[in-house]
Amino acid sequence: MTAVDITRAAGRSGARDTFNVMLRELRPVARDPFSVIFSLVQPLVFLGLFTPLLIGTSGESTADTLAWFVPGVLAMIVLFGTGATGSNLQYEMMTGSHERTLVAPLSRASLLAGRALKEVVPIVVQVLVIVAIAWPFGFRANPLGLLVGLVILAAFGVGLGSLSYALALKTKDREWAFWAVQQTLIFPLLILSGMLLPLDAGPRWMTVVSTFNPVNWVVQAERHLMAGDFAHAAVGWGVLAAAATAAVGLAVGIRAMKVSD
Repeated sequence: MTAVDITRAAGRSGARDTFNVMLRELRPVARDPFSVIFSLVQPLVFLGLFTPLLIGTSGESTADTLAWFVPGVLAMIVLFGTGATGSNLQYEMMTGSHERTLVAPLSRASLLAGRALKEVVPIVVQVLVIVAIAWPFGFRANPLGLLVGLVILAAFGVGLGSLSYALALKTKDREWAFWAVQQTLIFPLLILSGMLLPLDAGPRWMTVVSTFNPVNWVVQAERHLMAGDFAHAAVGWGVLAAAATAAVGLAVGIRAMKVSD
């Protein structure tokens, strides 16, 4: 067998292992789909309470306000959902379940990648539910823009989920440390993304800092894509931010999984 054949066989084995891990992680979701729906409570509260405030502040129509706000809510789903997913792995480590998976004949990279890719399914379901709920109130999304936006959100979610798993592997049984770091990072990313309120009226330093926030570019890309404005520069920056987050997240997460072995 040549080196090329060995590499191809290893690649097929890695892809198969990743797929099997992803299926394993999706089984609890399939058995209890209400957990995915329940996690929509927070974004629905923001959607229901912030939208009237934005309408009253901006003086724009409900449809125009939703066109601006809904893409931010979709990004919020990814930020809060995948940013906290490492707590599941932390629980498995504390109960000994994770150690049992480590003895399985699976590559360490597939153990992380499969978990991260599992996040794509809840993201797609939740995004479609939010869009369906906002639709009767005047929200409209370009179909192709919605599809491309889903891909961007999925890639971004894979990256954030991987980083969350890496944090869980680093903090191990110290739950307080995981949540302290997670909460310290998540809210600045949220506020400095222009997800809830426009940053234009804020101080100059906030605008400058937001340019280095990948969530900001993902949110802007989603807004332009939903509006069908595919040629806007923010779309390209959003794609780049999501791809870079996915690449860095997977690299850091896989390394953390290998080191924890």
